[in-house]
Amino acid sequence: MIMLAYTLVCLIFGTTFLAIKIGVDAGAPPFFSAGLRFFLAGAVLFLWMAVKGKASFSLLLRKEMMITGAALTFGTFSALYWAEQYVSSGLAAVLSATGPMMILLMQTAFLRQKAPSYSMYGCIIGFTGVLLLVLPSLVVDISPLWLIGCVVVLIGECCYAAGAIYSKKVTTAFSGVSPVALNAAQMMYGGALLFILSLTTENVHPEVLLSFKTAGSLLYLTVIGSMVGHTLFYWLVARTNPVFPSTWLYISPPIAVGVGFLFYDEAVTWITLLGVFTIIAGTVLVNAGALKQLLFKKTSSPPVLPKDAA
Repeated sequence: MIMLAYTLVCLIFGTTFLAIKIGVDAGAPPFFSAGLRFFLAGAVLFLWMAVKGKASFSLLLRKEMMITGAALTFGTFSALYWAEQYVSSGLAAVLSATGPMMILLMQTAFLRQKAPSYSMYGCIIGFTGVLLLVLPSLVVDISPLWLIGCVVVLIGECCYAAGAIYSKKVTTAFSGVSPVALNAAQMMYGGALLFILSLTTENVHPEVLLSFKTAGSLLYLTVIGSMVGHTLFYWLVARTNPVFPSTWLYISPPIAVGVGFLFYDEAVTWITLLGVFTIIAGTVLVNAGALKQLLFKKTSSPPVLPKDAA
């Protein structure tokens, strides 16, 4: 059951990037559709936890939930949804895999936490992978919006890294609250902030959301991506440890590139594949210490709010 759940998590999280791409290409307003997805998913999960007696509505009044939601959901996914108007789903997935590297760099720069040398080498290798993905496309066809889209995804990953670091304090402070309830609350806040951004920047036409592609994309992302995917994720955290389920970050980029190539005719070259595996190698090296703990089953740290699936 553990391997089955892990396989499903990797498949679900790896395919959500293409689902986002299909929705925005079909004309769905990126900020509004992202807000609707996360607010609905968060509300349903929070109500479910409240009915089970594992969440109190007073949790929604805590500023920690708003701050976490602003970073983990709003910052990360406002950037990702907007950028996927101009970059492929596979490239967005690979760039999103730089999140763990951003965490390491922030911990080193702002928290003065000394990182192992192999982690720093991992950052260099990962950055090399990003260059392999980006530079060939710049030589062939310089597109300002494409380049801006790549940069925006990376900025979103900075928001994710800040939110992940902050969430460590939150999970410690709310150790008696279910992590599922904490994640649901922050998704609701993130979704609400996305609605506000949409209200000030987008013209939402309801008929667009009723098309087959946009409705299907939204339904898949809300139910399968956010609700099923994260429920399975937290089930794995409870049954194993916080590190093992998070290794989906290393598996999702090849899946995203593959499904984009097979089902959406996204271009894939040998340099693209080299960039994908270079970024994965760098990310694995950054997290080598945690993975070593996993292999020897010594991980005992509390679970951290994961990066929401794309």
